[in-house]
Amino acid sequence: MRKNLVIVESPAKARTLSKILGRGYSLKASMGHVRDLPKSRLGVDIENSFAPKYVVPKGKRKIVLELKEAAKTASTVYLATDPDREGEAISWHLAEVTKSNRMPYRRVVFHEITKEAIEHAFKHPRSIDMQLVNAQQARRILDRLVGYKISPLLWRKVRRGLSAGRVQSVALRIIVDREREIEKFVPEEYWTIEAELTQKVPVEVAAFRAILVGLIDGTKLDIHNRKEATAISDELRQAAYNVTKVKTKKVTRQPAPPFITSTLQQEAWRKLHFTAKQTMAIAQQLYEGLTIGDEGRVGLITYMRTDSTRVARSAVVEAREFISNKYGPQFIPPHARSFVRIVKGAQEAHEAIRPTKVRREPSLIKPHLTAAQFKLYQLIWKRMVASQMSAALFDNTVVDIQARCPDSKTKYLLRTSCSVSRFPGFIILYTEGKDEDEKEGKKSSPLPHLEKDDELELIGLFPEQHFTQPPSRFTEATLVKTLEQWGIGRPSTYAPILSTIQERGYVTKARGSFQPTELGFVVNDLLTKHFSNIIDIKFTAHMEEGLDEVANENRDWVGVIQDFYIPFEKSLQNASRLMAKVKLADELTEEICPDCGKPLVIKIGRYGKFLACSGYPECKYTKSFQVKIGVSCPQCGSELVERLSKKKRVFYGCSNYPNCQFATNFRPIPQPCPKCSGLLTLYRGKWTKCTKCDYKGKLRQD
Repeated sequence: MRKNLVIVESPAKARTLSKILGRGYSLKASMGHVRDLPKSRLGVDIENSFAPKYVVPKGKRKIVLELKEAAKTASTVYLATDPDREGEAISWHLAEVTKSNRMPYRRVVFHEITKEAIEHAFKHPRSIDMQLVNAQQARRILDRLVGYKISPLLWRKVRRGLSAGRVQSVALRIIVDREREIEKFVPEEYWTIEAELTQKVPVEVAAFRAILVGLIDGTKLDIHNRKEATAISDELRQAAYNVTKVKTKKVTRQPAPPFITSTLQQEAWRKLHFTAKQTMAIAQQLYEGLTIGDEGRVGLITYMRTDSTRVARSAVVEAREFISNKYGPQFIPPHARSFVRIVKGAQEAHEAIRPTKVRREPSLIKPHLTAAQFKLYQLIWKRMVASQMSAALFDNTVVDIQARCPDSKTKYLLRTSCSVSRFPGFIILYTEGKDEDEKEGKKSSPLPHLEKDDELELIGLFPEQHFTQPPSRFTEATLVKTLEQWGIGRPSTYAPILSTIQERGYVTKARGSFQPTELGFVVNDLLTKHFSNIIDIKFTAHMEEGLDEVANENRDWVGVIQDFYIPFEKSLQNASRLMAKVKLADELTEEICPDCGKPLVIKIGRYGKFLACSGYPECKYTKSFQVKIGVSCPQCGSELVERLSKKKRVFYGCSNYPNCQFATNFRPIPQPCPKCSGLLTLYRGKWTKCTKCDYKGKLRQD
């Protein structure tokens, strides 16, 4: 009896589906894409309506042959790739490379890997949606045209190995523009004055602070320097104080919606310090399924590439029942919440990112997850449950205080406020994180009971000098937020964008924030000068809208590319003619050439960074580039250095290799093991473990 063949992208997803589908189905993994444009050439026939020329990569030929053989003996082939445009395109490519006239191909789509969702999907298969495929093809071809046309220009004019991209170059421009804002920023001095006050009667009441905001008639007061601050402080010391207004307002605070891709990446950076790439990799593991005790392999979250906040009714009902049982009926609102989020190009057929079962609490499955998997699952679970909880209630009180100065007759206005929680609501479980530029300043202290006309006594004045601050550099969270707000990129592209601009050496991270390198400035300036109509925020957002129209059956994909390519080709010709060659200065090091005594410099070749003598061409000394980490090898005493494996993964090894072959995947630290004095390494964030004994412990903050 012939089995049904189900093709998915990964072995993990195949194992989870196999458990649900049973013996009548054979599961195979394509290991991602099976066809792509060739690496060695453009692969797009510009003269023939931009027809792509797909090839099977060398590393995928064996997989494709196995899939072809499996398809020949199948009764039906089900294409169960991810439920987005890229997944649709992968299904189409799979059908193209394995097709046989003897059996039908059916597309199945599901947003969570649960028994109910899988059974529903296989009962309602469909044909491949070519509009979605064409939207993805158009994106791929556009990116190839930009990358393969501009990148060689950068190789000739700047340095080999550089790249440009339709979206990545816009992200770089956003970072560079912000850096230039910071460089041009001129700080301005200003002062604030706080008064510590207390009620005259009764004398036992605690003191509180109020800040000077202006004059009593509403005139704003700017204090520019110490002299002005001192003069006003002298007046305030002689003033009489009384309460002029007390206003208390009941305020409700609503929970945030469940995660979409961009908000998950933002919050994972704020609260867990996970990069976008790391977040998506862990989320993929949670989606595809993990072994959870007696349950076996189960998918823990819904699909993680989504721009919709919609939640299935069954999930809302389950969440409300859980909240009522766990926290009490007062913690659920009268009606279920639904969220409408305005995101450019949002695909409302998708769902938000949520746990597949709310009753699968993080604490119950923690033993079966890695530390990173648990942290991200807990974040997703809390966000979803909190989104269906009651609002938080506060009493916000604002008090206006008059300071009457006897000599100048000036009447100053001071203000204080406080917020008192009346009902915690969703905050009992979860509150949304804030970016650095959104964080509030000093919190006001609790206020005593105050009424209008209460007389107050001054205890002390606290003038303080400040300087205006430049705009903040972008973090992973704020850059993703900005890209989403402008409609640049889509859920599947945020993480690759952030990774690419770092891997190319265009930006580095300084204390968690993106900072352009000299190379980043040079590349950005060349691109914005010669491709201003392409490397433009509004233009790129408009292109994304065009691709969305292709997916929604409103536009022909060839027309979208044609509209882009005509001005692009003109810009390319002008740039080839006018772009001047740029010479980047080599970075000096403290190392000295052993042959001639001149300093060594860092150079970049086709295989990456290396050290060379600054006296070249007279001296041709070179050596490999090594990132020293300030820790000695426990076996031979030489320096430990950072290295890259063949799979581009970082590990740490002895600089005396191959004579000494010590290596570890965890970053060594200078602190010795407290148990055996061996080498300590970092793992799981703030934890350490010894390479010599069985010691594990928290990192000491000396």
